Amino acid sequence: METNLCVAGFGGQGVMSLGKFLADATCNSTDKNVTFFPSYGAEQRGGTANCYVVISDDDIGAPLGDVMDDLIVMNGPSLAKFLPTLKKGGRLFLNTSIVPDKIDRDDVTVVKAPVTEMAYELGNAKVLNVIMLGVYIGFTEVIDPAIVWETIEHKLASKPKLLPLNKQAFDKGLELGRSQR
Repeated sequence: METNLCVAGFGGQGVMSLGKFLADATCNSTDKNVTFFPSYGAEQRGGTANCYVVISDDDIGAPLGDVMDDLIVMNGPSLAKFLPTLKKGGRLFLNTSIVPDKIDRDDVTVVKAPVTEMAYELGNAKVLNVIMLGVYIGFTEVIDPAIVWETIEHKLASKPKLLPLNKQAFDKGLELGRSQR
């Protein structure tokens, strides 16, 4: 089985970190093949950013495809740009805090997640990507959540004060994702 995922948003929303956490967790702790392909806009913070993650049981022929199985959208411009790439039967994970747009497609599953709002409730807007990663993992079960958390923990090891907040953010995302299955 192969899963093609695109994560898209503004620079500064942690789009690349989300994709990298997922790719690293998969690569380091499973026997699956994985690719991570980042793409930055002209500016980083505030500019557009997206990345592609492909997870496969078999060899991966290309680091990104034209058609996505899953799409994580963190802002409105990314919805407009990438929604056409989501295949019929695909899954759209939508940051409904800042993307109130009505989805004109009835051939995809929409998972609504007000991650910006949830991050502010936790006291730090910078954890919205970890919340969304939790939503994605909780809904798809593409990889064991414990493996993903171990990767986040390892990546943030040099900043131990950030771990409790990120753990809380990840757990809240998992809960929200699981509740929408």
